[in-house]
Amino acid sequence: MEPNLEHLLKIARELAITIKQVEATAALLDEGATVPFISRYRKEVTGSLDEVQIAAIRDRMEQLRELDKRRESILKSIRDQEKMTPELEAKIMAAETMAVLEDIYLPYKPKRRTRATIAREKGLEPLAERLFQQENFDVEAEAANFISEEKEVKDTAEALAGARDIMAEWMNENAEARATMRQLFEKQGVFKSRVMMGKEEEGQKFKDYFEWEEPIEKAPSHRILAMRRGETEMVLMLTAQPEDEAAVARLENMFVQGNNAASEQVRLAAKDCYKRLLKLSMETEVRLSSKKRADEEAIRVFADNLRQLLLSSPLGQRTVLALDPGFRTGCKLVVLDKQGKLLHNETVYPHTGQGKAMEAAQNVKYLVDKFEVEAIAIGNGTASRETEAFVKGLKLPASVQVLMVNESGASIYSASDVAREEFPDQDVTVRGAVSIGRRLMDPLAELVKIDPKSIGVGQYQHDVDQSALKHSLDDVVMSCVNAVGVEVNTASKQLLTYVSGLGPALAQNIVEYRNQNGPFKTRTELKKVARLGDKAFEQAAGFLRIRDARNPLDASAVHPESYPIVEQMAKDLGVTVQDLIKSDELRKKIDLKKYVTETVGLPTLQDIVSELAKPGRDPRETFEAFSFTEGVNEMKDLRAGMKLPGIVTNITAFGAFVDIGVHQDGLVHVSHLSDRFVSNPNEVVKVGQKVEVTVLEVDESRKRISLSVKGDPAAAKSAGGGNRQNSNATKGGRKEREEEPMDDFQAKLAKLKGMFK
Repeated sequence: MEPNLEHLLKIARELAITIKQVEATAALLDEGATVPFISRYRKEVTGSLDEVQIAAIRDRMEQLRELDKRRESILKSIRDQEKMTPELEAKIMAAETMAVLEDIYLPYKPKRRTRATIAREKGLEPLAERLFQQENFDVEAEAANFISEEKEVKDTAEALAGARDIMAEWMNENAEARATMRQLFEKQGVFKSRVMMGKEEEGQKFKDYFEWEEPIEKAPSHRILAMRRGETEMVLMLTAQPEDEAAVARLENMFVQGNNAASEQVRLAAKDCYKRLLKLSMETEVRLSSKKRADEEAIRVFADNLRQLLLSSPLGQRTVLALDPGFRTGCKLVVLDKQGKLLHNETVYPHTGQGKAMEAAQNVKYLVDKFEVEAIAIGNGTASRETEAFVKGLKLPASVQVLMVNESGASIYSASDVAREEFPDQDVTVRGAVSIGRRLMDPLAELVKIDPKSIGVGQYQHDVDQSALKHSLDDVVMSCVNAVGVEVNTASKQLLTYVSGLGPALAQNIVEYRNQNGPFKTRTELKKVARLGDKAFEQAAGFLRIRDARNPLDASAVHPESYPIVEQMAKDLGVTVQDLIKSDELRKKIDLKKYVTETVGLPTLQDIVSELAKPGRDPRETFEAFSFTEGVNEMKDLRAGMKLPGIVTNITAFGAFVDIGVHQDGLVHVSHLSDRFVSNPNEVVKVGQKVEVTVLEVDESRKRISLSVKGDPAAAKSAGGGNRQNSNATKGGRKEREEEPMDDFQAKLAKLKGMFK
């Protein structure tokens, strides 16, 4: 698509980058290049823009193109009506937002029959025009001229009322008036929330909002979404508007120009315009704009959390025994090999009597020995701490790690088409246990099979714009998958789907080719896959790894297009490519400037040499084992002042939730995240991060725990990735956190409602 110079200039100004960078990036995107590919392999073209900047260019370009499409549609409509003027066209071409564009178009927009339309049919427009000029004349006498039985204008009062309807519509359709009103609603508007009669008991989770007011401009995302949800559930009545008097006065100041009888009619029209037309229209707009702002913040929080979760440290390729705990129904047990293949499954009953416990102990010991198990993964839902105590009491070899693992979303996966396709002969309990084990081995590879909304790290994710949410989360998943890289010979179809340039169809074709022909031996062999053409190969190849390939570069992030450069480097030093990979001394001898060309610059060459040092390196942090405090298994074990290890499970705009091993996450309010002021909790902690918390208060009856991480050195600085996946207290997903606390935590702690999902 031919780039629009005005668009390029606008985006360059907004992102504080050069127009050349914007133009080059837009061209690559239009050619079908993905954000990860451009960021990694086209640094010379874009001036080393990162993924955030590239995605911002893509999204803004889409916005501006949509605006242009609407602009063309409006121009055509007005031209078809033969009402276009040079001045009007200039206004339309200058409109920079959809709201301004629609304001300009409003007078020309085909509309249903209105009160003003009826008044015009009665011939009252000349009277309206005379009144609107606000000259000093006998208004009653002028109105009497329009009395007509034929046109059903029976008296002067009806004539003046009709004229006011026309003037009110003029004011409503005045672009300047709408812009002024829009600003008033945005800057001086107030959210007012009241409980609906008779809903006090039913709507207790919204009790904070039974009598609540706050400025629209300052309302945080979580409160906007909470009030809107309360309204949707018919518990709250919500308005979003300024004081009527201020709004009417603003409108009068714009249109009332004198102090005579005609001006009084204009004043009455202005009041009617606001209360009957503009008020509803502007409130709808400000509710939509505040919802969009709230959505964007909630989606940002979700995306940040998801990225941290997906990039959690993997245990790696180990033989794992996984347990999905349960009391009466037993613990579903599976054994997985180093590639995650199911080797064995059964159910053991360690919590249903001494005899069953002894049998379970014998079975677990036998399986650990038989399959040479290296780690035991225990789902963190019901009976998790009891099952952990049971396993740790078996006196297994010290080399066998016993680890608690997030099971959030496991039941969603186990009942999905993906799981049924993978394990058609196993029931949901086996599939769930397999998911728990695999997500310990490689969180990213397993979690891509689950809808991110079911993972448990969101904030009102079911209330936000679902299309925008999916778009953002897909970006995050693709970014994470390509940052880590994918082993093409073991990756699932779901994981391959997110590789740059592939998608579901090509991912399926790769798996089918692999099944029919055995493992890929070279990256070039990918071109034999059905429908995987040169463009898809270019986009995907650098992110696909082939372990133990004939060409060692096939296991690295060096793109095949750069292989000749590496081979020339090796040739110039009189060594092999393998020698370059093995020897730091040889790599230090490479003079990168010798290999700079018109298309390959120092950024790419530096990436190549870094990759040779650690081919296919995993950017995720090294896995570290984590254990909860022994003997603290339930809320009744907690006491104020206790210091406990915990795992950050979810981050919201008002604080972080932490799993301390008692089946109920505690809240660290933003005011207790750090000794310094924190506006964004993600600046201090990350999902999956280990922290030491202090228990501030415990309310067993309402299942609420307040915590603090002040004084914890690990939480005093931003930590990336963490070492364990998000924790959850219930199988298949956390009960959604319906409500949020007020900003004054100490004063409002008692008002915390529920938990976010």
